Amino acid sequence: MEMGIVELHYEKKEFYSIISRCMDICFSVISLPFVLLLIAVFSILIKLETPGPLIYKQERVGQYGRYFKVCKLRSMYIDAEKDGAKWAIKNDPRVTKVGKFMRRTRIDEIPQIINILRGDMTLVGPRPERPIFTAEFEEKYPGFSNRLLVKPGLTGLAQVTGGYCNSPKEKMELDLYYIENRAIKMDLLILLKTIKIVLSGHGAR
Repeated sequence: MEMGIVELHYEKKEFYSIISRCMDICFSVISLPFVLLLIAVFSILIKLETPGPLIYKQERVGQYGRYFKVCKLRSMYIDAEKDGAKWAIKNDPRVTKVGKFMRRTRIDEIPQIINILRGDMTLVGPRPERPIFTAEFEEKYPGFSNRLLVKPGLTGLAQVTGGYCNSPKEKMELDLYYIENRAIKMDLLILLKTIKIVLSGHGAR
């Protein structure tokens, strides 16, 4: 009886993985023209405000601890980390004016559609962290690295439940809850909430 339950659980997760990947590809392909338009518009705004690269690539930790480069529209001044890596805070002075708007609406994250198409990321899952912060948070909050059991997401439960105001520990708890209970219905609800945040601008630091 127990073996039957385990097999059923495995089959459900396999089915979820297949449907989730199909959603990733379909959403990414359909949204690509709109994404490219937004990138073009905000690239101009970024260039008008501050010098420096338009697209910011940063190393993140993916599923099973694999490193990959995440793509973002640059939202900070080019010397933002001259004193080393820092966890972003509310009203972060390193963020540009255009960057503040992009972060409120999550527009700075849209180039990650490319990461989704590559298979580094998925639409919904724990947000990928930088290696330095992953190691730091695992030491402070044992179990933090369990977030790496699934692919990181463009958006996630932690992002639509408190967003950037959550502490690393709160994000970890929400991410682990998501991993344990993830399902297509939950993903769709998170995506709908994300769209609401993007349209309303009520979302980020």
